[in-house]
Amino acid sequence: MTDEKTHDSTEFETGPWLEGRLAIFDLAYFKYRRFALIDENDGYFVSRLKKCANPVVTDELREWRGRAIPLEGKQIHDVVDDLQREYIDVEVQAEFKRGPYEGTRSLDTKRFRVVGVRNEDADDYHLYITNLSREEFQPADLATIYRCRWQVELLFRELKTQYELDEFNTTKEHIVEILLYAALLSLVVSRDLLGIVEILLYAALLSLVVSRDLLGLVVEHADEGIVFPPERWAATFRSHAQLILRELRDYLAYSPPPLLQRLIEDAQKIHQQRPILQEQLATAIQPTVEA
Repeated sequence: MTDEKTHDSTEFETGPWLEGRLAIFDLAYFKYRRFALIDENDGYFVSRLKKCANPVVTDELREWRGRAIPLEGKQIHDVVDDLQREYIDVEVQAEFKRGPYEGTRSLDTKRFRVVGVRNEDADDYHLYITNLSREEFQPADLATIYRCRWQVELLFRELKTQYELDEFNTTKEHIVEILLYAALLSLVVSRDLLGIVEILLYAALLSLVVSRDLLGLVVEHADEGIVFPPERWAATFRSHAQLILRELRDYLAYSPPPLLQRLIEDAQKIHQQRPILQEQLATAIQPTVEA
């Protein structure tokens, strides 16, 4: 947690925790040094390429037939407007300053992968910089991965608009922490309930499908001229659901559960040394009764 004026990117600390993890950045986090540290900690990243960043292409990772414009040795933004290919997939070399060491900051270079996915509507490319390998991730895959970042924006919008995460009427740190956790817990409960609602919705839809299939079967075997109103049939189906399930169980040769044994196992007292309420009450009043 920081004050409102602190930029999020200053709180992103690189380290061993990045190993095997994928970070998806917006342009506010764009730094070659940050990307290099993620790579050196065996982590992965995907970011849009800034327009002011113009790294030199060192290798083309995809071959094009015909008279394709060669990109090697050129700066990516200098040639991108002249290209018509569907994708760009190249290796670039970026120059950046390392962190301060004994009062100085040394220059260093690092090679990354830059891909471009053509946006036909705008007649240009969406350029992404990453260290994900071409063998596992094609340019279109990277564009799809980057779009997942929008879920972060939606998440914080929900936290701010629905759970009042954007304003705390207090300056006390411990109260801010309580309100923060309350907002996050509310979000978690909300998402869990949403999952339950989805399950119930699917269950209702499946019941509807089964109900309509059975209605067709009933109509087929009923006397001609009999009418089955949909709502009356739905009520009938619901009231006979247990019987229908029993018929299905017998038809599919499912063994019935050992009901009596399950009742004995589930209902018995587990902790023999822990008295139940009635036993506690009897023990408490027994001396009075005897007196």
